[in-house]
Amino acid sequence: MTRLTHDRYCQEIAHQTEQLRAVVTSGADLSRTVPTTPDWSLEDLVRHVGGAVRWAALMVRTGAEDEVPEERVPGFGGPEAWGDPGALDAWLAESGELIVGALRDAGPDAGVWSWAGIGNAGFWARRMTHELIVHRADATLAAGLPFEVAPDAAADAIDEWLEIVEWAQRTQPEDEVHELRGPRRTLHLHATDTGPELDAEWLIELTEDGVSWRRGHEKATVALRGPLTSVLLAFYRRLPLDAPEVEVLGERELLEAWLKRATFG
Repeated sequence: MTRLTHDRYCQEIAHQTEQLRAVVTSGADLSRTVPTTPDWSLEDLVRHVGGAVRWAALMVRTGAEDEVPEERVPGFGGPEAWGDPGALDAWLAESGELIVGALRDAGPDAGVWSWAGIGNAGFWARRMTHELIVHRADATLAAGLPFEVAPDAAADAIDEWLEIVEWAQRTQPEDEVHELRGPRRTLHLHATDTGPELDAEWLIELTEDGVSWRRGHEKATVALRGPLTSVLLAFYRRLPLDAPEVEVLGERELLEAWLKRATFG
């Protein structure tokens, strides 16, 4: 499969930042608990996202060769005043401008540290795109607002998640993903609202050797079907499997085991 272009990632980061800012200024209660990340309030979530993009922006801008500590990132924690949507919105807007500017100036091939061993700015363009997409979903769910995402970005978010699972499998011997090893079983993700030009179907294989995957259609042990946005949210544990937007066919227990053990590393 082909990743999005660097420019497309930059565009999506800018768009997702604008959409997250719209949640901040919607009148939603910033102290409300986020159902999908219950340790955070809505304001905690927004500060986490803004801090993450500022952190990535600093590393890209400086061509960091090692991880930069959070305390060295200007404005990492957000505005001093809590509960002020105007201040939070302005800070988030500046955060988005910093990451997009750093990425555009650097270009995708500029050298920079990453935790995944992919030492270029292109890694951070992709990672911050999907950090924003998924956490904007968290924010909209908390605020009771609708959530949609462009199909190409949604499909790439699923690809990236699967690549992160593979990375954890290769590099994290204690990760729960290793508990998925065993006799061959398969999971199929099937977006029902996209055309063949996007190829928004995935087959995930679990074997004694571990996890592997590819885009494509094939009968599987269990299938998760629904509109692409809903499949994305369910696959990222943001939508319950019994939600009316998705359908589970086959051995649901296998999909539940995957969602429990295929972690972010």
